[in-house]
Amino acid sequence: MNSPRFPRLVVATRNPGKLIELAGGLTGFDPPLLLSAVSEWPESVDVPETGATCRENARQKAMAALAVTGLPSLADDTGLEVDALDGAPGVHSARYAGPDANPAGNIQKLLKALDGVPDARRTARFRCVLALALPGTIEPEYVEGIVEGSISREPRGVGGFGYDPIFVVTEVGRTMAELSVDEKASLSHRARALRELRRRL
Repeated sequence: MNSPRFPRLVVATRNPGKLIELAGGLTGFDPPLLLSAVSEWPESVDVPETGATCRENARQKAMAALAVTGLPSLADDTGLEVDALDGAPGVHSARYAGPDANPAGNIQKLLKALDGVPDARRTARFRCVLALALPGTIEPEYVEGIVEGSISREPRGVGGFGYDPIFVVTEVGRTMAELSVDEKASLSHRARALRELRRRL
């Protein structure tokens, strides 16, 4: 596959798991697309995610990385939407248990919030929005990926990150953390968004 109209892309994340998944979805170009993490620029800083939607947060991060590096920049924002909680934690997924939350704390709070909710009402989805900010533009290009599932009653599996151990993918009946790397690269919300991004590139 021919490379896109630019040879280098900055990935605007400091999450190692996200960086690996994003990089894995952007291989196979000829010549190869050179990926760099925004953390390679000492002047880069964490961008406060103050948007009301994943799209707004992805835009903030992509435009901030573009401003610092001057290079095409890709940012991702993902939310877990649980139907029984009216779509929460949604855009607050990463900070669901508080500003200093870690994945284990987020999972514990979510399972407690769903205590007593029957299996049939534990439906949920992961939504991923990718924003690609290009030099000379004032608005990124956006793509989105969604995977439907449900919330398990306890964590299962050792792979992935974030809410993966409690998110059961409807298509396969296993948590995201129980999937192999190749399965996740095919089924995940981020993988679906990346496939659409590749098509556009």
